[in-house]
Amino acid sequence: MAKHSSRWKLFLGLGLVTAVGLWGWRAWQGPVVNGYQVEAAPLVQQVVATGRVVANSRAQVGSEITAVVVERRVREGDRVGRGDVLLVLRADALKARAEEARAALDLLRTAQRPQAQASLARTESQLAQAKRELDRRKKLLDTRAVTKEDVEQAENAVAIALAAARQARIDAQALAPDGLQESILQERLRAAEADLAKTIVRAQFDGTVLTRNVEPGDLVQPGKTLLEIGTDTNAELLVPIDERNLGVLKVGQPATVIADAYPDNPFPARISTIAPAVDPERGTVDVRLQATPEPDFLRQDMTITVTITTGERDAAIVVPNDALFRSVNGTTAVWRYEDGKLAPVDVTTGLRGQSLTEVTEGLAPKDLIARAGAAFEPGQRVRLNITPLPDTASTRPASTAGETPMKFN
Repeated sequence: MAKHSSRWKLFLGLGLVTAVGLWGWRAWQGPVVNGYQVEAAPLVQQVVATGRVVANSRAQVGSEITAVVVERRVREGDRVGRGDVLLVLRADALKARAEEARAALDLLRTAQRPQAQASLARTESQLAQAKRELDRRKKLLDTRAVTKEDVEQAENAVAIALAAARQARIDAQALAPDGLQESILQERLRAAEADLAKTIVRAQFDGTVLTRNVEPGDLVQPGKTLLEIGTDTNAELLVPIDERNLGVLKVGQPATVIADAYPDNPFPARISTIAPAVDPERGTVDVRLQATPEPDFLRQDMTITVTITTGERDAAIVVPNDALFRSVNGTTAVWRYEDGKLAPVDVTTGLRGQSLTEVTEGLAPKDLIARAGAAFEPGQRVRLNITPLPDTASTRPASTAGETPMKFN
């Protein structure tokens, strides 16, 4: 019995020694921290932002004259073609003015011109007769058959007939085809007809009615916008993007667009223009994209979410974003794990995705690193619990309220 009790005491003592030794060994190794093994993996860098659909151009339709609207033939959303009637304005006074101008021109051609030509012929005939009478009296004066006063009377008659003929010629020329009077009346008629045509407001190009600010009975004046029409050319996607991402944006970069109204219908687009200036109040730069091809469901001012691919690697050396930290020197660094200890290592980063960042200098595949965030000390012993890298295939963020920051340093 005593021998059996001694054995249990021996086993208990050995167990205690082993436990104390194991505890000491664990304590010497340091705490358990989560970390990763550096790998080469595909990486996509993206900028995500919200914007809206805008027309390439908008035309503000107004009236060139002051008049009352008689008829409005379109409303918001209506498709119109070039030449289609949009509005009809009251035209009574303008029609009367055009008819008056047309009647004056007809009167010139049918009555005044023939009368002037007849008057010219009559005065020229009278002038010729007066000249013949003057010649006759001058001859009779030589034979003293008439007096000098008779000759003077004939000369006065010639002068009067000549003046009448000259005036008749001027009148006939003014009333002649393409003459001054006809030109004046034609211009008056053209002006009246042009004003009359302005009572019919037509579309100047194919497009869609975006807004209307007029109803029948309204008195409209020049300078007031009555309708707004968007052109039928491809719509643009206008996205204000944080100026911090300007360095990674380029014309031609591809993007995936999702309209809030049609979340299950993504479509491709490409950057077409980048504004040359930054909005100083918002700190954003306007980026315009062109959908290729344009979906039929796009509407003016529709809200969209745009994911622009600004960089891509098939096999980049990557680390999770939560492994990066800012060192006291202001550089980007990671905690590298080697021989049971942690050491800060400066790294140079490249593309930055939603969960992973490319490291171009400072690390190699299979290096072990700790997740940043804890207050580590250089040389600190830890036990590294290696966890898988975040899923690189899921690059699109769950929330698009903001943009994906692209650069860590």
